[in-house]
Amino acid sequence: MRSNNQISFKKFFKYLKIALAGKEQEFTSGSIRKAIFMLSIPMILEMMMESIFAIVDIAYVSQVSVNAVATIGLTESVITLVYAVAIGLSMAATAVVARRVGEKDIKGASQAAVQAIFLGVGVAAIISVIGILYPREILSLMGAESDLIVEGYGYTKVLLGGNVTIMLLFLINAIFRGAGNASIAMWTLILSNSLNIILDPIFIFGFGPVPAYGVEGAAIATTIGRGTAVIFQLIVLFYGWSKIKIKVKDLVFRTAIMFNLIKVSIGGIGQFLIGTSSWVFLMRIMSEFGSEVLAGYTIAIRIMMFTMMPAWGMSNAAATLVGQNLGAKKPDRAERSVWKTGKYNAYFMGLVSIIYIVFAPNLLGWFSNQSDVVEYGALCLRIIAAGYVFYAYGMVVIQSFNGAGDTKTPTIINFFCFWICQLPFAYILAIVLDFGPSGVFWAITLAEILIAVVGMILFKKGKWKKVKV
Repeated sequence: MRSNNQISFKKFFKYLKIALAGKEQEFTSGSIRKAIFMLSIPMILEMMMESIFAIVDIAYVSQVSVNAVATIGLTESVITLVYAVAIGLSMAATAVVARRVGEKDIKGASQAAVQAIFLGVGVAAIISVIGILYPREILSLMGAESDLIVEGYGYTKVLLGGNVTIMLLFLINAIFRGAGNASIAMWTLILSNSLNIILDPIFIFGFGPVPAYGVEGAAIATTIGRGTAVIFQLIVLFYGWSKIKIKVKDLVFRTAIMFNLIKVSIGGIGQFLIGTSSWVFLMRIMSEFGSEVLAGYTIAIRIMMFTMMPAWGMSNAAATLVGQNLGAKKPDRAERSVWKTGKYNAYFMGLVSIIYIVFAPNLLGWFSNQSDVVEYGALCLRIIAAGYVFYAYGMVVIQSFNGAGDTKTPTIINFFCFWICQLPFAYILAIVLDFGPSGVFWAITLAEILIAVVGMILFKKGKWKKVKV
């Protein structure tokens, strides 16, 4: 007879194949553990692909100059405001699409998808104009020195100017995830990431007829990679194998659906604007300590994103399960899905925290050989990793509120934990009490722990089960 381990491994690989192929699309009945696995695997891989964007850019750009790395850090802290809008709209799209799918209303889900895309394109157009016209001024406001602005403004201009690729990549993948088609979102990111890996060295260092653009080349490569992936997404939506299918006749404004999306997304956008603007102010505080510290901080954050993104993938799985099960009138199943996902996420993040705390200098050494950059980057990695288990539950619970369409509760939590606690604490520790960069790192960790504790307390109260979208 075969051992239980042999049977378990065979079942694991069977489910893995199904998850990657996207064949499993029913998540409102059967095993919750299986549903989490089927959604989480492609979502984790999708988010890892997104984080590899950041790692690849830093790996190549660190060979250009310290200013080039610092440029990415400053620009990314601004582009997170774009992410805030994109993720806010994405949360609304996931919540509404998942709810309609749970209700077996596929036509309603498709109509919501179209209105979400319209909103994303409109917002991206406004941001593009600002990014193209004022890249130098944006870097200056972030505290960049004049030589950094001269070297790096092209990166800022291209990335903000082409932000529609970021917006639609997030938004359409959120539509796929809400429908339970997580594997399509995963393959989309694999496509864009593969192109970015190939194009990055070509545009940064030059190849054949392509001149060396330096740090600006990283933005060009990333925008081309993401833009190609968006085209793939649209082809799938119009002609592909997604549960959500769009026809030309669907491309009309539907004010009732759009206003419903706006209503749900306002809380999500506000929630992430609060969080990301907090990161902007933290980056501004960090700029007071020089380019080496800023570069170390930027590299550390990029390394952390490599593991934060898989955790975010599990959180997105919880959001989809909540939305679809609420639509199917199964709130208790939705709640059980959240706690189980949180537990699995905590196992993963706990293991990662040990690796970061032990090997932080080694990891930073892969990206820089400057002692100050490695020293401060390793310090950042260790302090923030100390709170990783709390982050695990916090991320899952917050995303579960969003999956239910309750974007108001996370917004309130973010406001108090980031603006009222984190920012004043970071400034007092780092500047007033002269703890330096470590003051900022500790402020980040304590704020994230607070978010997790408050989020779990409010989630247990269960008001999210009554939200209508």
